[in-house]
Amino acid sequence: MLDFANLEIYRENNRIEAKKAQGGLPHSIWETYSAFANSFGGVLLLGVAEDADRRFVTVPLSSPERLVREFRSILNDRTRVSANILSEQDVRIVESGGNRIVVIQIPRAGRHERPVYIGTDPFTGSYFRDGEGDYRCSPDEVRSMLRDRTDEPQDALVLEELSEDCFDPGCVSRYRILLADLHPAPAWQRSIAKHFLPCIGAVAKGSDGQYHPTAAGLLMFGKEPAIRREFPDYLLDYQELDDAGSLVYQLSSRSGDWSGSLFDFYFLVFRRLLPGIGRKGPEALVPSGSDAVRAALSEALGNCLIHADYRAKSGLSIRKEPESIVIANPGSFRVAISEATAGGRSDLRNATLARMFSLIHIGRGEGRGIPGIRRAWKEQGWEAPVLTEQLSPARITLTLRLKRGERERAGSSVQKARRQAILEYLTAVPEADAAQIARAVGLSASRTGGYLRALLKEDILIRKRAGRKFVYRLKA
Repeated sequence: MLDFANLEIYRENNRIEAKKAQGGLPHSIWETYSAFANSFGGVLLLGVAEDADRRFVTVPLSSPERLVREFRSILNDRTRVSANILSEQDVRIVESGGNRIVVIQIPRAGRHERPVYIGTDPFTGSYFRDGEGDYRCSPDEVRSMLRDRTDEPQDALVLEELSEDCFDPGCVSRYRILLADLHPAPAWQRSIAKHFLPCIGAVAKGSDGQYHPTAAGLLMFGKEPAIRREFPDYLLDYQELDDAGSLVYQLSSRSGDWSGSLFDFYFLVFRRLLPGIGRKGPEALVPSGSDAVRAALSEALGNCLIHADYRAKSGLSIRKEPESIVIANPGSFRVAISEATAGGRSDLRNATLARMFSLIHIGRGEGRGIPGIRRAWKEQGWEAPVLTEQLSPARITLTLRLKRGERERAGSSVQKARRQAILEYLTAVPEADAAQIARAVGLSASRTGGYLRALLKEDILIRKRAGRKFVYRLKA
């Protein structure tokens, strides 16, 4: 039996398509198959319709088995459908409402299979899912999926029409100085002394036997006009907004008063992200020098620059507001969003850029970025980061909230009360050991120990040995 309550939920999330399929397969089934495969997957139901109240009802199918055979036959015909991404278990016949219907579970296709299209031309037969309908992909959307099909890093392309003159000399120099500081070993320094740019992948030999910038080198060190000639829609944009939503600061790669390169953008933005983070009025939720938050922001900013699709139509944007930081880059996920969130697997669009950044300790390139950011935010008691993907235009957005969630706020109140109870007890008695304090405030020894360590670290308590025990007292 099919649980129509759950299917109703799927419909509201645009993950279900119901078709009556009386007499044969409806033609639009293949548009929906392409759209689900290229988007986020979904469920196709044959023999189901919606009534006047928009609830699902089953209708009789003359021969569900014949429909399944017809579906599989067309699915395996490469002149009609580009790829069969379904397993045997994804197509089944079930009973519901007194009728037998066909349920087709369509997963999201992997990047090597996208675009999944009808016929033999991806530019006319590829579809996306938008709202509750399917629409034909634009040429730019198809080209984006085709770029992601290859295993060749997109940024390894040698730009033979360019020379090293397109690089900003100051940008290259700053990178080289930082690299020498982080890797002081003489042997390592000697190995790249004569071939610095080729060694890091910024230039490579072209068909003429001469060195030319790679796409990664141009993006990392290039002057903005040269970058935009190769990447016409290239845009890096950073904005700061105040409590009223008014723009108080902006940094754009098109301003003309700095190089416009990825390397310079990273450091110009990172210096502005951390100071005052989490401030509300005169108080800060976290010290601006917090190592965990600093590392998380570095990871988030670095990942954004490394994973972006710079040939996409939309630019890269970062917006800092009093209670949030929103980081968005063009391009879609090359792994499932669940895998990106869990970490442990990385599928780099720009492997050369990733190496350049990792050499200066930015971006791990190990698929562990998002979990580390989540841990840092959890330590601060802030709301969990939210990672989302949209398809038109392809865009990945990471929202970092700088305020506490309801559970964290409640937990913080309890912690404050327990901390105050310990301080009041030590105000009433000259000194006490951990066991006495635990009994007085009604906590376990381990929890009490945690509070005592925190108070010692804040220089509020003093600990001294008294025989075989340690005792605690207020410093003042």
